[in-house]
Amino acid sequence: MSFSYRSILAKSVKQTSFIRSGIQQRSYGALRAVAASDPRHDHTVHITSSRGVTITHDPLLSKGTAFSLDERERLSIRGLVPPRCQDMDKQLLRVKRNLDGCDTPLAKFIFLSALQDRNETLFYKLLIEHLEELSGIIYTPTVGLACQKSHSIYRRSRGMYFSSQDRGRMSAMVYNWPHDEVDVIVVTDGSRVLGLGDLGANGMQIPIGKLSLYVSAGGIRPRAVLPVVLDVGTNNQSLLDDPLYLGMDHRRLEGEEYYDMVDEWVTAIHSRWPNALIQFEDFKYPHAYNLLNKYRDKITCFNDDIQSTSAITLAGILASLKARGKEQTDLSEERIVCVGAGSAGVGVCEGIIDCLVAQGKVKTREEAYRRIWMLDQDGLLGAVRDTPLDERQQSYVKHDMADRLTLEQVVEKVKPTVILGLTGIRGVFTEKAIRTMAQHTEKPVVFPLSNPDTHAECTAEEAFKWTDGRAIFASGSPFKNVEMPGGKIGYTNQCNNSYSFPGLGLGITVSRASRVTPTMFLETARVIADLATPEQLKQGILFPGVSKLRDIALAVGTRVCDVAYEEGVATATLKEFELLSDVVENSMYKPEYVPLVYHQNNH
Repeated sequence: MSFSYRSILAKSVKQTSFIRSGIQQRSYGALRAVAASDPRHDHTVHITSSRGVTITHDPLLSKGTAFSLDERERLSIRGLVPPRCQDMDKQLLRVKRNLDGCDTPLAKFIFLSALQDRNETLFYKLLIEHLEELSGIIYTPTVGLACQKSHSIYRRSRGMYFSSQDRGRMSAMVYNWPHDEVDVIVVTDGSRVLGLGDLGANGMQIPIGKLSLYVSAGGIRPRAVLPVVLDVGTNNQSLLDDPLYLGMDHRRLEGEEYYDMVDEWVTAIHSRWPNALIQFEDFKYPHAYNLLNKYRDKITCFNDDIQSTSAITLAGILASLKARGKEQTDLSEERIVCVGAGSAGVGVCEGIIDCLVAQGKVKTREEAYRRIWMLDQDGLLGAVRDTPLDERQQSYVKHDMADRLTLEQVVEKVKPTVILGLTGIRGVFTEKAIRTMAQHTEKPVVFPLSNPDTHAECTAEEAFKWTDGRAIFASGSPFKNVEMPGGKIGYTNQCNNSYSFPGLGLGITVSRASRVTPTMFLETARVIADLATPEQLKQGILFPGVSKLRDIALAVGTRVCDVAYEEGVATATLKEFELLSDVVENSMYKPEYVPLVYHQNNH
């Protein structure tokens, strides 16, 4: 329970974008009520029924050494913490010094996990102040190694596990979670973790990492996020044979049994938290599409690998057009080769198709499909394929080209301007293919998007070397800029979902959108594509740096919130006189200590 001495929504400004959106007569009543009782908003005091060691061991309440003398007295923790009170700045100095002493990325990951387990406010303050440095530790690429070793480095539970042995009990299990308000849930079944494949219950590190970015970049409250693993078993024999593995020791459920378990979980979650956004993460193909298609029109949900990856990749392509002196509407003139026909590959290309049709230069989806050439593990999706393709892949079949052409053959025939890699296989972009591409386009756009960096289709150094330094390069995991002969710098970009999903979640949460619509992803891409400065674009820099993720999330969140009202899916009511960007910005969590007051009968 929290008190607020003033609402962030109290100020009144002139009517703004609501006129453009057709949102002119609304009341902020519901949003004001949320703001008045929401721990995100300018609180003066937080009331708690906990005290003693319970306070010091609660990561959401603990301040470590920063408890004031008054708090130590009223919370019964005098003597339970060191006597000298230190502010957050000194705490940050201590933890950063210790973090810098860790000698490997995995050691830093373990250190940060331990900090999050004991003091979330300090964890997020550290993360926000060093976002560019630490995002690669809490998420890609280090999180991939952390997933592989999750059962070995396990220290403390975070999130919830729903397993095959919990069938019939999930509707009761959801009430074991201690927080009544949950805004965002990230869930995985661990079947396709990054480019690493089936990691079973070890995939929990992915929802944890994603939600850390939701909080630090998107400003979602720490107590309002829930990481989840659906443990349906694993087909990873090395995990099944490992006595330390913490997941179910049977092979994966499939077919009706699998979908029934997911449905029980969705029903249980939606029953307790009907307004929560559910983000499906790292589900293998075709489960990823089947689940998205089943639930997208019933609950507030999206698939990160399909839709969020699509948004940031489209943003990269649109920004690359500007970097080449073109307009975003020139997308219809691009020749795009996509290597990878799984959920991520098809999802990315569907987002490009959506944009082509929305721009109007391409009249039909069928015409738009002609701009993209897709390859799977066997080669080009061409005429007379003798292995089955699903309906989504069928749309990309080139009936006028031979089936199973190699990447080199496709590049020679198509002369692409853009090449996308979504295979999870290192080295798929061969030197011959990229050099051939560079012969036919002045600034080849090379996007090896698979994570972690060890699974990228090529490295930044290779891309710049094979294109004589002319490539516009973006990857899923971070690569360092490349120094080339003559002192020229090849600038790299991180085309990662961390640019897109935090703002999406922020806008959806603030507007209380009942559905996540395709327009939200398209507008996310357009917003991000417009954020780099002209000077940055001339250098081949497509996005602001990772350190700007909160600013990016604010811009994206504001536009997504706007779209929610334009399309009639928002359920939070708005007042006529208020600047939408202020509402979104003021809803963003800021990691600051607030005074704690004990009250015995806190209900």
